[in-house]
Amino acid sequence: MTMSAGGKDSGERDQEDAYMSDAQVKRDEADIFEHGGLVAELQRLELPLDYRPSEDEPFMNERQLAYFRSKLLKWKADIAVEAKATLDTLKEGPLQEPDQTDRASSETDWALELRTRDRQRKLIAKIDSALRRIESGDYGYCEITGEPISLQRLEARPIATMTLEAQERHEREERVSRDD
Repeated sequence: MTMSAGGKDSGERDQEDAYMSDAQVKRDEADIFEHGGLVAELQRLELPLDYRPSEDEPFMNERQLAYFRSKLLKWKADIAVEAKATLDTLKEGPLQEPDQTDRASSETDWALELRTRDRQRKLIAKIDSALRRIESGDYGYCEITGEPISLQRLEARPIATMTLEAQERHEREERVSRDD
């Protein structure tokens, strides 16, 4: 266990970081649910529950944009609910494992959970960026080539910013520069 200058071990610092992020989670939840305009818009568009964008309709038409906006907001809401559940569990108190091995195992599990939440926090930033691209009219188009990103790619990864080809090229160039 590593002790900090303040006399706190790394597990206690991780829990404090989680407590501090509770306010952020509440702001994110409020942001998610303030999109009441989205619900009204979806009702106005009468988007069927089984609607899936197809190649037969104009690319990034109003229905497709509403579909992806809804998909992104639902994803963000799911992440916020999971984060809240983690924070609630952390608030229940410190680990009370009598055996050192059990405590180490529990601390490892918590460290993994907190890392997962941090990754999801970063994912929320990407979701927010995709929502801004929808509003600006740039959503669905490659930020490198300007070409449309395939609907299948957007369905699988709604936060995609590049076509599959541009992404592969970017990753190859990144690998080459990393190897140098």
